[in-house]
Amino acid sequence: MQSAFSEYYSDYLTTSYDCVDRIVLNAYYIRGCIPGGFRLMWRDLYGSDENLDNTHLMRLAQRTGRRIRAFAKENDIPVIDTRAKERKDEIASNYIPNDSSFTGLFLILVGRAPASVWDVQHTKDGKIKNIARKKQAAFVNHYHFHIMDPEWGHIIIRLCGHPPFSAQIILNGHEYVAYHARKLGIEFTKEDNCFTDIADAARLFKVADTLSQNGATGRLSQVCERWLYTSCLCFALTSDEQKRCEFSYQYSVYQAEYSRNLLFKRGSDMDQVFHGIVDRTRRTVAVKTLKTIFGAKHRPHQNRKKKARVEVVIERPTYDLTVFKLHFDKLTAKIYTKGEHVLRVEVIIHNARAMKLGVSLPKFAEIIQRLQGILERFLDTIHWMDTAAIADSTIDDLPKSSQVGASRVGGIDINKHRTRLVMEAVIELSTQPYGFTSSQLAEKVQERLVNIDYTPKKAAYDLKKLRAKELVSKGEKSRKYVATQYGLRTMVALLTLREKVIKPILTASCKTTKRRQPKNQSPLDVAYKHIQDDMISLFSVVGIAV
Repeated sequence: MQSAFSEYYSDYLTTSYDCVDRIVLNAYYIRGCIPGGFRLMWRDLYGSDENLDNTHLMRLAQRTGRRIRAFAKENDIPVIDTRAKERKDEIASNYIPNDSSFTGLFLILVGRAPASVWDVQHTKDGKIKNIARKKQAAFVNHYHFHIMDPEWGHIIIRLCGHPPFSAQIILNGHEYVAYHARKLGIEFTKEDNCFTDIADAARLFKVADTLSQNGATGRLSQVCERWLYTSCLCFALTSDEQKRCEFSYQYSVYQAEYSRNLLFKRGSDMDQVFHGIVDRTRRTVAVKTLKTIFGAKHRPHQNRKKKARVEVVIERPTYDLTVFKLHFDKLTAKIYTKGEHVLRVEVIIHNARAMKLGVSLPKFAEIIQRLQGILERFLDTIHWMDTAAIADSTIDDLPKSSQVGASRVGGIDINKHRTRLVMEAVIELSTQPYGFTSSQLAEKVQERLVNIDYTPKKAAYDLKKLRAKELVSKGEKSRKYVATQYGLRTMVALLTLREKVIKPILTASCKTTKRRQPKNQSPLDVAYKHIQDDMISLFSVVGIAV
């Protein structure tokens, strides 16, 4: 995928590719999710609902646990009881089979987690009074089945031990792409969850794009049904019991990740580009914390000329990891480095319901396409901030009055404190995936103002002035505003020039007394010093007192 960002840094890149990363699906038996349907399910299993009570529900859950442990003991499959906040992925990484041709179940982890379980209430004479979910979620055993699938590699199925035995399926899109790339004879080098060298990026991207199309629904349902009934649900309900109650899972999308991976020629260039972007944009988008984990190795400075190969690289070197992350409610966008020379831009939806597209499995392709659009918008926004620019006539045109529809509005004075605060808030909100409202702008500006009431009405008026100058835009049938490319680059340039160029240079140029300079100066301090010396000479020539 070519974007303005990748084109701008194309001299440093070998290639780039998009891929769906982590996929989390919910599996549920819809009949057992409502009280009446659950009661009918119990009648089909046992012939009547006379023994439908909390005690028998608990016994059914305990039977599931006993069957799992007995099967694992008989087949030499490890069963590990985990504690709260223990990283299950780190435990599982020690048990992944070395044989690349292995398929099937290789590990079971047991952990307690909250779940909504049924509560059956009875009358005094023993009849069922009510069936409802417990008000507070109960901590029950969940069984994590770690399976090696021939197409999807390492998959995880998390089964709740209590009826109606809901499940979660966790998949990885990179593993799927790697399998099909091998089948097509595409040579590549894969390290951890990333392709680090690709012989034919165009063909590999076509393989990855299949997960963004409507056909992905069938592929996902196939892998779920391949293992759910035969390797997970069979411990809770035998095949005869499944037939009696017509047990059949339905699937919905819970979480999804979509990433764009930029492969740099040299790791040192990637570090320089990425840290430059972070330094120039973290303040404008108000990144509160920037996490850096220092590694044990330096990225290579020379060009990589290794031939791509199909097999997975065993060595996993540790490099510095810096994560640039922004949260938008149930959505997260982040940029970080992977391996020697891969820069990844990733968008994660933590709960697909927040996208309001529907969560049924047939909606998966539409959700991924929406994530792709959000990723491109986020990457463009960061790029526009990073490459701020201002036209020659902008400073003269901004203070002039303008027209918005039939109404005339005043100009924009960058010297006013309120105007600058509004621009800063608009820049910060520009990374919002769906735009922002006047109320959100008022809230951001109010955080910066002290003892002054800034209402949404005032924010709407300021936004109207920005719209007149084409700095922001608004849809015809929408209440949300979006910063334009021209507007974002102009506002960032104006604020940067005023706060980081003109103001500090003029302030320092008026101080004629020389002070001892520190021994270790940053390149920015050295540049400021040279400009300040030149400004003092200029002031003396044009006749401005310093």
